[in-house]
Amino acid sequence: MPTYEYRCSECGHEFEEFQSITSKPIRKCPVCRKNKVDRLIGCGAGLIFKGSGFYQTDYRSEGYQKAAKAETEAAKPKKSETKDTESTTKSSKSKAGEKKTA
Repeated sequence: MPTYEYRCSECGHEFEEFQSITSKPIRKCPVCRKNKVDRLIGCGAGLIFKGSGFYQTDYRSEGYQKAAKAETEAAKPKKSETKDTESTTKSSKSKAGEKKTA
C-alpha cells in the first residue's frame, strides 16, 4: 500500500496517509476540519526486496546463463597448466639458488 502526501489549501498543513490504491483521496483536513485538502504528486519510494533469494541473475535468459558458464569455465586454469607452472617455478628457484652459491 502506498503512502500519499496531502496539503490543505486553507491552513497549509501537510501530512502523509498510508492507504490503499483503491481508496478515495482524503478531502477533510485533520487540523482545520475544512474540505480543502489536495493530494500532492510525490516522488514515490524505491522498491526494496528484503530477504534471501533476490539476485540479479535469477531472471536471466537461458542463453545468457550458458554464456556466463562458458566464460567462467574458460577462465579456470586447467590441471595440466597448474602442474607445469609449479614445476617451472620450482626449477627456477633451484637454479637461482645454485647461481647464488657459486
